[in-house]
Amino acid sequence: MGNLLKVLACAELEHGPIVFLDFEHAQPTEAETAVWNQVSAVLEEAHGILAELQSYNGAGQEIREVRDEMPNCQYTSCRGASCAVCTRRKRVKVFFFLKNQHFILLEALTSPPYAPMQHLEREQALAKQFAEILHFTLSFDELKMTNPAIQNDFSYYRRTISRNRLNNQQLEAENEVNNEMANRMSLFYAEATPMLKTLSNATTKFVSENKTLPIEDTTDCLSTMACVCRVMLETPEYRCRFTNTDTMLFCMRVMVGVIILYDHVHPVGAFAKTSKIDMKGCIKVLKEQPSNSVEGLLNALRYTTRHLNDDSTSKQIRALLQ
Repeated sequence: MGNLLKVLACAELEHGPIVFLDFEHAQPTEAETAVWNQVSAVLEEAHGILAELQSYNGAGQEIREVRDEMPNCQYTSCRGASCAVCTRRKRVKVFFFLKNQHFILLEALTSPPYAPMQHLEREQALAKQFAEILHFTLSFDELKMTNPAIQNDFSYYRRTISRNRLNNQQLEAENEVNNEMANRMSLFYAEATPMLKTLSNATTKFVSENKTLPIEDTTDCLSTMACVCRVMLETPEYRCRFTNTDTMLFCMRVMVGVIILYDHVHPVGAFAKTSKIDMKGCIKVLKEQPSNSVEGLLNALRYTTRHLNDDSTSKQIRALLQ
């Protein structure tokens, strides 16, 4: 997409200069390398998880076969189904590590002496990784909501290891996900959008724990990225420079993700008139896209934000999301 990063003087835009990020080709500078390498290792695992979930057909058949063959089994013999479920679930532990990388990136993109705009100019590759975490978050939640086998199979696996513990038995699968981790994962999966909730809570915690960092530094970083994505999506000049057909959906997910985080940490949220995010423009550009995932992203704005139903939200915005 040409330059890795450039500042566009957009006088007609309400909030002044816009940072344009190259989400496709940004590479780490020497100063970014240490953080980039640390986050990259976890993101590689996350990409593998999405690929697994996209092709996940569930273990229902395996579970039924075990029950048919051994209707009176005490779960101790039900290794086939349990291990099949566990094998597909064993890498889920990376979810709990992603929020740590989220902390690291937020700190890198908001810490003094640079302003958020300067950080985005200087640390393009870290901004891209931050965007990739948001993309993973919304992608995972969408897959979890549209494939009930993901949660149902894990529930079966959890019941299996619990029953075996009562019988003083242990499955080999427990070496990968023990009872304590299974309980934590069960609470995680119980949420409608577990990754969004995890990331929203992590962002709120980041703001509350970094008392010397003005909250505006974090919200300005989020609002700038939302504006970046909106401009990229609505401007033909930039869209035609995408070399990957998935970049449009990537931008949409990142835009929605930063809006949700902004709405969770900003005192009045993303929908108020004083918000630095053009919510009307963002919703409009989403509705103009032909992607099948747009409705899921609109639902994320409807049901996972905090301030949509506040009195400060205009009727026009509510009507756009109906």
